[in-house]
Amino acid sequence: MLKNSNFQMRLERAGLLVSDLGQAVKRLQEALAKPEDDFIRDASIKRFEFCFELAWKAIQAVARLEGQDCATPRVAFALAWQAQWLEDEALWLDMLDARNKTAHTYREATAKEVLSSLPGFLPALDSLFRTLQSRIQGLARPLGSGDTV
Repeated sequence: MLKNSNFQMRLERAGLLVSDLGQAVKRLQEALAKPEDDFIRDASIKRFEFCFELAWKAIQAVARLEGQDCATPRVAFALAWQAQWLEDEALWLDMLDARNKTAHTYREATAKEVLSSLPGFLPALDSLFRTLQSRIQGLARPLGSGDTV
């Protein structure tokens, strides 16, 4: 019974991360729909950073439910690509690069460059959200008495 309880707690945590990812993607999409100015640019980049962090942590949580581990974003994206949760590994590595550019320093030229790439990241973020949401739903099926998860 303890194994089922531990699994259920991890499943709930993963579900929350995936749900948060979905909300973050929507908020990024809303920000990108606004007319660009300095405030919207900075807000959009920050929302992208939230999406990125939630994406790799959601991958990590779901992977752990399936008996795998990934301690870094790069490893998480490689694992997700191998599991066919992602369609374009190179795009995710571009996201990693964009996130690293904005998270560690601020230069206006870099911010503008990253902002211009954000609309291209939205479909991949949304697709990952939907894929992980489906995986969570599949894992959430009621555990039967014969299950040993």
